[in-house]
Amino acid sequence: MKKIRLEIKWALIFVTVFLFWMLLEKLVGLHSTHIDKHMYLTNLYAIPAIAIYVLALRDKKKKDYNGQMTFKQGVISGLIVTVIVTFFSPLTQWITSTIITPEYFPNVIAYSVETGYYKSLEEAAAYFNLENYIVQSTIGAFVMGAVTSAIVAFFIRTKLKDRSIA
Repeated sequence: MKKIRLEIKWALIFVTVFLFWMLLEKLVGLHSTHIDKHMYLTNLYAIPAIAIYVLALRDKKKKDYNGQMTFKQGVISGLIVTVIVTFFSPLTQWITSTIITPEYFPNVIAYSVETGYYKSLEEAAAYFNLENYIVQSTIGAFVMGAVTSAIVAFFIRTKLKDRSIA
């Protein structure tokens, strides 16, 4: 457990920031009065999400690898964060959908039918529901986390010329 304490720390930070982001989206009206902008503005969460991975891998490099981290070590560390975040995805989606913003699904269902994105309330409700969002958030957390881990590890790794040769 001590070997992955930093990954656990950063995964919990990620989950907490995600929940605060959902609260912020609700407070600025992206789940109600400005739902028409939600589809675009929700993607801004990528900025803090990537920043957290950068900070996590830099922390791992500094504290556990004495400033020397390979691409493989970075990817593994990032994937551990990803697996933990993925594990919590159903819970974070449930908290978001039932506690933070229970009005989101009815609002987005109505909006998607009003704008013609879906032809009926039933069709929209088949997509916009807790079960579907739990599946999407779980798969999305793993896929986006894995991709982010690889990209960040590439930039955070210690370049070969920087490594001391003993």
